[in-house]
Amino acid sequence: MLDMKFIRENIETVRRGLAAKNAAGRLDELLALDEERRGLLVKVDELRARKNAANDEITKLLKEKKPPQEAIASMKSVAADIDALEAPLSAFEKKITDILLYIPNLPHPSIPVGGPQNNRVARTWGKQRVFDFKPKDHIELVEALDIIDFKRATKISGANFILYKRAGALLERALINFMLDLHTQSHGYIEVFPPVLVNAASMTGTGQLPKMKDDMYHLAEDDLYLIPTAEVPVTNIYRDEILDEAQLPVYHTAYSPCFRREAGSYGKDTRGLMRVHQFNKVELVKFVKPETSYEELEALVVNAQKVFELLNIPYRVLELASGDISFSAAKCYDIEVYAPGIDKWLEASSCSNFEDFQARRANIRYKGKDMKKPAFVHTLNGSGVATPRTVIAIIENYQQVDGTIAVPDVLQPYMHGLKVITPVRGKVF
Repeated sequence: MLDMKFIRENIETVRRGLAAKNAAGRLDELLALDEERRGLLVKVDELRARKNAANDEITKLLKEKKPPQEAIASMKSVAADIDALEAPLSAFEKKITDILLYIPNLPHPSIPVGGPQNNRVARTWGKQRVFDFKPKDHIELVEALDIIDFKRATKISGANFILYKRAGALLERALINFMLDLHTQSHGYIEVFPPVLVNAASMTGTGQLPKMKDDMYHLAEDDLYLIPTAEVPVTNIYRDEILDEAQLPVYHTAYSPCFRREAGSYGKDTRGLMRVHQFNKVELVKFVKPETSYEELEALVVNAQKVFELLNIPYRVLELASGDISFSAAKCYDIEVYAPGIDKWLEASSCSNFEDFQARRANIRYKGKDMKKPAFVHTLNGSGVATPRTVIAIIENYQQVDGTIAVPDVLQPYMHGLKVITPVRGKVF
């Protein structure tokens, strides 16, 4: 959430930032409401000063053993006037908060302005494999190997769900465990295993509600939401808390299943593992001091891209333009992996700095011994990484001419030493 005082004092900066995100929205309405609210606050403050003066007068009269009835009547009249203003003041504050919840974070000045066509390639890594045969796509490969069953997943749940089996299930589990070990043992993250059902306050704190409500799975009877990412519960670990400055930075990593309705996916490629309603992801979340958050963002991207380097999968890092970053982000990098079977670059990780946008919504602050009052932390998160498109990249990059899949060296210890995924013959399932 943006600070109302900042908006008021930087109207044109805010207007330009919102325009860069294609979200000019209700800024003028917000400013008008804020002006009316501040006018009421002035009146309330004046009345409270009069009430305090009347209280002082009553105390003085009582000490002097003089009749205080006139002063008491005056105080009661002022108190009634204050009460009469409280309801409209609360109404203004609610309207202002409701609008602020729909206003996105402002893009950082360093990022390109425009839509996806203005995204910049920051760097690339690895060489695309040169095949001496025509590479197949992941759907053809996994169905021939019988390691993912899309038809039965559809029977069980509906379109765009996944049923991993045999070496496919083992590969998925191996990838998750490999990434958790990497981030905890090499990158300094503390592992947590959070709930996958969260309340509305948690979803609001990270910015999913109310803006993205249509893309969330909601359990109406319990008023709980299935998480779209572990970013939600992990960030909310410290909601309404004040951290000690000495604790910062705090790094957490978490595995979770993620659930998204993909309400805006019409017309996009939803075949196979490309875009699914339930998927697995290892998340990276940081809580840091404001002055270090952009250094922390660069380090976060390095942590995420290390996954692909160890898997030996070519990738590129995109610095996203203002119109392509998320609602809550000020700056974002996407890491895309190359999938030769479909000949596409696929987003497999997204790393964002939210500055104090989420912390303000979730009321996450820190306090140091030299600080007069608590300040909001900066929060960051990144996919470290999401598995579906990473699995696509592994399967399509490591395919062999006979349709088998070589297992990346780094995953073999997590797959009981399996080096090649081959068809299973003579078994019913």
